[in-house]
Amino acid sequence: MKRPTPQPGILDIAPYLPGKSGAPGSKTVKLSANESPLGASPKAMAAFAEAAAHLEIYPEGSSRLLRKALGDVHGVDPNAIVCGNGSDDLLHLLAQTYLGEGDEAVMNRFGFSVYPIITKAAGAQIVLVEETDYTANVDALLAAVTERTKVVWLANPNNPTGTYLSTSEVERLHAGLRPDILLVIDNAYAEYVTAADFAVGLELALSKDNVVMVRTFSKMGLAAARIGWMVGPDHIVDAINRIRGPFNVNLPAQMAGAAAARDAAFNEKLKAHNAQWRDWLTAELSGNRMRVVPSQANFVMVLFETPALAAKAFETLAQAGYIVREIGASYGIDNGLRISIGSEAAMRGVADVLKSMDDIQ
Repeated sequence: MKRPTPQPGILDIAPYLPGKSGAPGSKTVKLSANESPLGASPKAMAAFAEAAAHLEIYPEGSSRLLRKALGDVHGVDPNAIVCGNGSDDLLHLLAQTYLGEGDEAVMNRFGFSVYPIITKAAGAQIVLVEETDYTANVDALLAAVTERTKVVWLANPNNPTGTYLSTSEVERLHAGLRPDILLVIDNAYAEYVTAADFAVGLELALSKDNVVMVRTFSKMGLAAARIGWMVGPDHIVDAINRIRGPFNVNLPAQMAGAAAARDAAFNEKLKAHNAQWRDWLTAELSGNRMRVVPSQANFVMVLFETPALAAKAFETLAQAGYIVREIGASYGIDNGLRISIGSEAAMRGVADVLKSMDDIQ
């Protein structure tokens, strides 16, 4: 029997696997999705509620209010900004625009698992490049570039490892690329970085013809609203605006995002909380049978001696009411768990559970 057939390669794509949640109504603590431990900005929540009075009208199509707020806060011309239904929306659009049959996109092996999906969906091939101790290796990335390479995907800091490249290393990566290769710097966790040698890539995105910076509001309290934004040169902004949905960011999201961007006090409070408990959890769990990879994000990746021990740790935490992220299926790190930074009580609880396991003593 004949029926519609997907384009070649679509059915070869492994779907994205989100972090698990507890059963509805349960008292489990969700630490599997890198969500804000402090909720959303009160100003953002008020703006979201205000939008309820205008649900009958279409949102302004270019997200002008949101772009203006982002431009004011980050010192960027709003015309250099494109907003999306989460940063995933923008990453998909970039792949659709700059990748096609016969092309290749390069990424580090343990980079964000959405990159292979959007690359293959565009008909291109993904090239995975080995890392150095769970950190992207600039020399290896450059060595993987061929005449077919059209895009380099770089999550900085990286998910699920939490590692990052310094400003100088990102600049070195860009300098080694041909001018017709697009470097996508995905800064989903930029708000949480405390390293002195880190920069978000904004200067590159504003000064080079082949760099874009992508950001999100999901990690800073607005995951439910789905808001992403991108900064890039005029010709890339123009191309993306030609194919993005005409109303791809809804009105409540635009208003909440604009308020959240301007709420510097809340954002600093969130960053300080994360830094305190990220560093505390890292120190508490680091030992002979657990290794915590140094993180600049709002999570830590904990490595165990064996995959079996990682699986036991996941189940033990789940039984105690803490749901963390298994990363074997999505990333191939079978002996690792990713733990989002949560409340003080949650962090102390996770540490107590893991440290009480006989296998880990």
